[in-house]
Amino acid sequence: MSFFRSLPRDALASVVVFLVALPLCMGIAIASGMPPAKGLITGIVGGLVIGFLAGSPLQVSGPAAGLAVLVFELVRTHGMAALGPVLLLAGLIQLVAGALRLGGWFRVTAPAVVYGMLAGIGILIVLSQLHVMVDASPKASGLDNLLAFPAALFDAFRLAGEGSAMAAGLIGLGTIACMWGWDRLRPASLRFLPGALVGVTVATVASIWLALPVKRVQLPDSLGDAIDWVTPQSLASLADPQLLIAALAMAFIASAETLLSAAAVDRMHSGVRSNFDRELSAQGVGNMICGALGALPMTGVIVRSSANVQAGARTRVSTILHGAWLLALVALLPGVLQSIPVASLGGVLVYTGCKLVDPKAIRSLGRYGRVPPFIYAATALCIVFTDLLTGVLIGFLLTLLKLVWNASRLRLRLVKVGDKQVELRMSGSATFLRVPQLAKVLAAIEPGTRVHLSLERVSYIDHACMELLDDWGRSAQATGGELVITERISLRRRVEGRRRSALA
Repeated sequence: MSFFRSLPRDALASVVVFLVALPLCMGIAIASGMPPAKGLITGIVGGLVIGFLAGSPLQVSGPAAGLAVLVFELVRTHGMAALGPVLLLAGLIQLVAGALRLGGWFRVTAPAVVYGMLAGIGILIVLSQLHVMVDASPKASGLDNLLAFPAALFDAFRLAGEGSAMAAGLIGLGTIACMWGWDRLRPASLRFLPGALVGVTVATVASIWLALPVKRVQLPDSLGDAIDWVTPQSLASLADPQLLIAALAMAFIASAETLLSAAAVDRMHSGVRSNFDRELSAQGVGNMICGALGALPMTGVIVRSSANVQAGARTRVSTILHGAWLLALVALLPGVLQSIPVASLGGVLVYTGCKLVDPKAIRSLGRYGRVPPFIYAATALCIVFTDLLTGVLIGFLLTLLKLVWNASRLRLRLVKVGDKQVELRMSGSATFLRVPQLAKVLAAIEPGTRVHLSLERVSYIDHACMELLDDWGRSAQATGGELVITERISLRRRVEGRRRSALA
């Protein structure tokens, strides 16, 4: 009975999610260096298959901008045939991780690294899709795209009357303007319509009406023609260590993005909470299917998921139905999709990439000191100037260095409390890394001095520091001095001591 009560709201929400997902599926495929049909296949699998299996009922899965950079680099280096085996292995890793109940561990990622990763990906998407907006081909790296864009823009102006570059650029800019304006000025009665759909629709109608000579989306005659089944020969390519590393990176990034998105979706509603292990396994199944079909990788996507929640979805039915609408449109009305200008989808991705560079994230990280914003910036810039995996690893390394630094911080202060008596005030963590610092302070104490040391504010002290203190104490006794170490007496020990005194 509850199914039929929630069906109207889920059906409406599924239409909203379908309208959001449609341009993004094709745009992300183009940004990944793949045909648009590959992104549509992933979106359909994310709805029809993962919708049934997902551990986060209201989360929507599909191709994600966060993996576009990794896929683009993989396809450019190893060819499109390598994507299927890599994705198949990445999905298997996710499936096993979910079965081993490791879902929570994939969320153990410093926010500065996650936000920096998204910002770096956003910058790379913008730099590559600026070329798509003028009907040019993106380059191999973010730096190459940045350096080559002025020449592409100059060619667009120089050949304004001869080619499609200028017209494509205007189409892309018009799409961005429509999305920006719709997000800010949309009437309340039409809030369910996403800005991406409005922008692409206006750009498509304008390009047809003006008969603009721009590149348009190309789809095969049937969706089955877009499927590239994985073969035993292609699976043999996994012997390449670079492809194994790519599979691990894809599994980790897809899992982290999915589970962080699921946690965010849980904060948006008061319904059933996410089962992270089940969600991780479901994503693994989905990516294995997409790998077998030669499609794009999938993750749980926050943009589509938030649209699903805000549209009033109550159950997983809305996610399943949105996949059915994608399949129906591709199967019955492919001509509608083939009239969309590629530059318009590039504009959608430029707008999406800019939103990934979130200034609010920097401000929120700044509340925890200067180091998190630095890690954010370092991760993002390393991704832009090197590659995605290197940037993320550098972000993790900086985070670990910060943890080591915080864990090894030790504050020492000598306070004179009387004639030949001082108090050594120590707070923090006394590890072997601070032995030189402690030795320097002890060396500054005059011979024959009685030193009082309390460990009350010391969170941890290791064998190296205790051995140094013991050695100094024995040496001090030879010159008439002494080291008195007092430890903090817990409340429980004090109570037990009082009880013994009373019994006596």
